[in-house]
Amino acid sequence: MSTETPPLVLTMGEPAGIGGELSLKAWQARKDGSAPFFTIDDPERLTDLARKLNPDILIDAIDHPSEAAAVFANALPVLPLGTSVQATAGKPNPATAGPVQDSIRRAVDLVREGEAAAVITNPIQKETMYAAGFAFPGHTEFLASLVDDRTVPVMMLASPTLRVVPVTIHVSLRKALDILTTEAIIEAARVTHRELAGSFGIARPRLAVAGLNPHAGEGGAMGDEEAQLIAPAVEVLRADGIDVAGPLSPDTMFTTMARDTYDAAICMYHDQALIPIKTIGFEDAVNVTLGLPFVRTSPDHGTALDLAGTGRADPASLLAAMDVAAEMAAQRRRHAVAA
Repeated sequence: MSTETPPLVLTMGEPAGIGGELSLKAWQARKDGSAPFFTIDDPERLTDLARKLNPDILIDAIDHPSEAAAVFANALPVLPLGTSVQATAGKPNPATAGPVQDSIRRAVDLVREGEAAAVITNPIQKETMYAAGFAFPGHTEFLASLVDDRTVPVMMLASPTLRVVPVTIHVSLRKALDILTTEAIIEAARVTHRELAGSFGIARPRLAVAGLNPHAGEGGAMGDEEAQLIAPAVEVLRADGIDVAGPLSPDTMFTTMARDTYDAAICMYHDQALIPIKTIGFEDAVNVTLGLPFVRTSPDHGTALDLAGTGRADPASLLAAMDVAAEMAAQRRRHAVAA
């Protein structure tokens, strides 16, 4: 295998959504020094899409990831799925769920084999996947299943001004309250601390742990989860030697001044984490899966079916995801050498 840094790999995502357009626009936006990437998709599908959006965007099918760097300057390298993908913009079809999963599986295999540096996933349409028998709540859990049954995936949303980690993810708020445990908080925080050092190059990561209730429970007047679940987790983390604060009042911990005091916020449920980061940095926020033996990022938005086929999709979040993936992969290599 070559000693050169392998290219990034981009998955297909929901073919009826904006994923294909984002892939094309990301290549079009390449600059000198940009990390080369290839996508796993149906070349004919992308060629047809390029003709509609911008005939100047060229597609070149490759046989192996090692060909991507040479092709990248002149055309978007596409590693063929081996399956014809027929899709109508804005109208998901469960028949495409198989190729969508195959694109993800193959990307993971290539990264684990060292043929690609990191996986960047285009958004999937969960309802369509479920209709086809997809047994996972989302990308995060599916990716973990491709590694082993013991892997605990942790979802981080990261922007230049804020990083957040929800302890409970794709479940209803009522269920999130039922499944939130001290152990889950500890696990999410430990994985986050380890990755901030190993994948983000932060020598002494600082964590902030959110409370669950208004005013972090107001001393028990508004709930006792802080005392019963969250504070014990914070004490364990401090005993580990982790720089951690909390439980903090969720309504004040995301102010500009407060954000300067920590490197990542550990949040108790999905919206507690995603509302602040999507408000603060919707266009440049990136979804990162921590705890995997490879780097995976994704744009922090959905399939945008209403924009599919219009040419108006904004690749900013995908470009940010690629930049973060490239830097994380490079940092992991530096960390491994230093260790």
